[in-house]
Amino acid sequence: MYEPVLSEHRAILADVTGREAASALVGRRAELDRLIAVLDAAAGGRPGVAVVGGDAGIGKTRLVRELAEQARARGFAVLTGQCAELGDTLSYLPLADALRGASGDPELWQAIEARPMLRRLVPGAALDASPEAASGLAQQQLFGSMLGLLAEVSAARPLALVLEDLHWADRSTRDLLVFLSRMVQRERVCLICTYRTDDLHRRHPLRPLLAEMQRLPAVTSVVLGPLGTTAMADHLVALGGGDARVIGDIIERAEGNPFYAEELLAVEGLPYNVANLLLARVERLSEPAQQVLRAAAVAGRRVDHHLLREVSGLRDIELEESLREIASRGLLLPDGGHGYAFRHALLQEAVYADLLPGERVRLHNRFASLLDSPAELAYHHLAGHDLPGALAASVAAGLRADRLGAPVEAHGHYDQALALWHRVTGAEKVAGIDRPRLALLTAAAAEESGDTHRAIAQLREVLTTERPTSEVWERLAYYLIDAGEDAAATEAAKTAVHLATEAVASGGPGEGVHSPAVHEGRALGALPDLARALATYARTLIWTPLHAEGEALAERALATARESGIREAESSALITLAVVADIAGDLPRAEELLAVAADIRSGDLSVDLRALYSLARVQYDQGRLADAASTADRGIELARETGLTWSVYGTDLRFLKFLIHYTAGEWREAGELTAAFAVRVGRLGEARLSGYALFLEVARGDAVVEERLAWLRPFWNDSLVTYIARGLAAEHALWNGDPRAATEHLDAVVEALEPFDPALIRICATALWALADLARTSQRPTVEPGYPTEPTRSADPARPAQPARPADLVSPVDPARPAADLVPPADPARPADLVPPAEPLRVAEPARADDPARVHASARRTDLARATSSAPPATTSPADVMAHVEGPAPAGIRARADDLLRRARDAATLGPGSGTRGPVGIEGQAWLARAEAEWLRVNGTADPVAWRRVVEAFDFGSVYEVARSRWRLAEALLIAGERDEAFEHWREAMITAETLGAAPLRHALADLGRRARFPSSSQSRPAVHSEATPSSPGTPGTASDDRPQIALTGREREVLALVATGLSNREIAERLFIAHKTVSVHVSNILAKLGVSSRTQAAAYAHQHDLLP
Repeated sequence: MYEPVLSEHRAILADVTGREAASALVGRRAELDRLIAVLDAAAGGRPGVAVVGGDAGIGKTRLVRELAEQARARGFAVLTGQCAELGDTLSYLPLADALRGASGDPELWQAIEARPMLRRLVPGAALDASPEAASGLAQQQLFGSMLGLLAEVSAARPLALVLEDLHWADRSTRDLLVFLSRMVQRERVCLICTYRTDDLHRRHPLRPLLAEMQRLPAVTSVVLGPLGTTAMADHLVALGGGDARVIGDIIERAEGNPFYAEELLAVEGLPYNVANLLLARVERLSEPAQQVLRAAAVAGRRVDHHLLREVSGLRDIELEESLREIASRGLLLPDGGHGYAFRHALLQEAVYADLLPGERVRLHNRFASLLDSPAELAYHHLAGHDLPGALAASVAAGLRADRLGAPVEAHGHYDQALALWHRVTGAEKVAGIDRPRLALLTAAAAEESGDTHRAIAQLREVLTTERPTSEVWERLAYYLIDAGEDAAATEAAKTAVHLATEAVASGGPGEGVHSPAVHEGRALGALPDLARALATYARTLIWTPLHAEGEALAERALATARESGIREAESSALITLAVVADIAGDLPRAEELLAVAADIRSGDLSVDLRALYSLARVQYDQGRLADAASTADRGIELARETGLTWSVYGTDLRFLKFLIHYTAGEWREAGELTAAFAVRVGRLGEARLSGYALFLEVARGDAVVEERLAWLRPFWNDSLVTYIARGLAAEHALWNGDPRAATEHLDAVVEALEPFDPALIRICATALWALADLARTSQRPTVEPGYPTEPTRSADPARPAQPARPADLVSPVDPARPAADLVPPADPARPADLVPPAEPLRVAEPARADDPARVHASARRTDLARATSSAPPATTSPADVMAHVEGPAPAGIRARADDLLRRARDAATLGPGSGTRGPVGIEGQAWLARAEAEWLRVNGTADPVAWRRVVEAFDFGSVYEVARSRWRLAEALLIAGERDEAFEHWREAMITAETLGAAPLRHALADLGRRARFPSSSQSRPAVHSEATPSSPGTPGTASDDRPQIALTGREREVLALVATGLSNREIAERLFIAHKTVSVHVSNILAKLGVSSRTQAAAYAHQHDLLP
């Protein structure tokens, strides 16, 4: 159908103009204006998607054709493709059609030619059989290539891509449309689609896609209804229907459908049903013309000229005359210089349905004898009841779809071949492949389509009916790992190794007696299967108590892969061994192995990207941010060159690069990377990307956080989304003063992660922060009856009011809820194999024996360990540094804190199964130090030594975390009386917060600075403030306003404000970093000056006379 065609037919229709071209667009001005607005927005850099629906014949194509003309007038490049009623037979048919139409545009064609995955779609292009072309990454490459094409072309001029009749689109085309709709962010691109509403039955696959797309802000949906009476009359008059009586009758019977009206006008208003109405015009043709039209209907809505000539059986002159006759009646129209198309799909359907059964079979077989497209061959062979031909064509069509990156369609073709297998004599010879190999291809396509369970079922079925092979068992094990069936995966991999080992020992599969040379050759031929089986078996054991055995298997896999020359297996084995070294804490060894793997070009892009990602992660874990960034850039560039920017590891590499920027304090660069992560997500992969953006947005206090969290909530059943989104939702709640909501989020994350996952350390540290804040609120005294209620005032007057949070994200503090309720329920079922890339926490840094902070921390760990089962450690040495922040927290909170600290320590030391691991990396150690410091806060102690250790631990380059740690260190130092040192840490933290734009941290520091009466962060030393300084003129309470003249000092006003919130003297002393006795003196003076006798009366007086700051 897509072969180059003869050109003589161009002259046939040169003087023929379709009747619809004679009429102007009527009755659709409002709809057209809405669509033009989408075009104009796209031209301005706000990409959009226009989806036009309506019944058959209602005018969708006419409206979109007018929109395309408007686009061209505005300087758009326009590509138009049409779907055909072939189901999933032809992959990316409308895209191939659109790309073919670009051949007349040199710049556009050059951009297509530069992308091999798109070039393969162009009709007539050859498909190479290279490993990359046939890999499971083909679809990701094609999607990335198409996105790259849109970005490149739209940088020079805006582009409109039109896809018509989406109700007939194949699954891969639908997936591509959703991908592009979500990924275009700044490109000057407009996607335009049409579909029939009357074809969308309840289970039609387009229905969920439309529902998903309509949630996107960039999508404009237009559904065309019937034309009004006036518009219908104008349309018919323009077509030449002058008799008012006939026009009125047609309008009444057409019910607002312009196509039906045109057909009724053409047959002079005869009262036929729709099918007879359409066939009435066909029956007026000569017999040769009817013969041509029937042959065209078997081809589909469109047919190439040379195929029509061969199938019709007419001589050239007779064919030309028939085509002129058909075209003059407007039944077939020229189709871009390649052939012809029915004016409307309804006409093609009516003609095809009118064929006799034998006539239909004969014509399908005739087309099958002429076509070379495997998918079309399979379609016509099946329709012509040629089962051997259908089997061979189905296998070929599956292979082609695989190389085009259409796994759903490939699976359909392979599945059809399996269904035909036992109905065809000599099926293996006919198909050119044995059944186990066909089953492997089918399963691979199913897995690539996202249906892992279908892949497993198909391999299990073939194992019950065919001679088992190591390759089938190995693939089954691989898919079982992905499905979480670990025990079954281990058994399948073990069987694969056994069969592969036997094959190598026996000289490989085969019958009969062979010479030593043949035996050796067969044995070598079996080595690749053994290498892959060993690697998969090792993978099944790495995260189990048998991980030591897994290491030995990985060593064997590496040796076997090198012996057999299988680079992909060699790289995989090296990565597995690096994981083992990582678990053991031997990061230099892990990096050495990964560096070798990263330099191998294995031929499998997924493995190559995985090696680069793993190497960059290990470098990051060691705190070598520059090296990690360089390696990540290598991977990102490889992904870009091969169209895999949006593949799993392409995405992971970009997130790791974001994490490096974020950690290094390069937040502008980090923001540029996350700008493309959609807020309104509908799929799991998009949700994971969206969650990554929360690291930056929560730290900056961006307003979009609430909306992003609301869209992520449906994906909280995914462990990775739970870790990222709920972990950061907890920090967001803490910054907004809601520790109970934070605790609920963090409890869910703790239970979702494996106990040996180092990511758990960060979560436990944050949970302890929440418990420390919760302990403070739980100890606050209740308000006396009659106490005046006022909204809580921000400690920082410059801080904007926080927006209301959705009830499903942040729950209010419930004072009636007992603290014991914070202990989570019994251990629920958890995912079996989660190693989230979001927080890689590994690599040990040796402790220095002469480091006083480490010596003190080591001594304190003994006390902390003892406290896990009893009370918090007593404040002993050095007594002048350790100071109590609060009294002991409620028992339930302390018990939960003990459990969290234990979990954090376990995550730092536990290996898979019941084993141990080497020390976690620099960042993991830093988060563990914070967990211990926060545990002390929960138990009422602010320890400057502990917080100094946290600052030092994060000082490997984590700019923001150093500033957050300095905040707590400054607070602890103030309590210990070390005011000058506290100011230095406060000032450094404030400078960092202001530089980064970390608003929540800046507000917390401003509150601390106000309470400590620190000067501006630009000053080098804190000023000494007098306790007796009266209010200056112009401030509340002086002669410059109308309020009572109460001579309160500035400090007394601060104390009065805290008294009004219900704080005790001890709590006020801690907030203002002054002595308890000093607060008592201030309170006595305040009562005397106000002329009241109680704290409650003082608070009421202050509210009544507006004395609060």
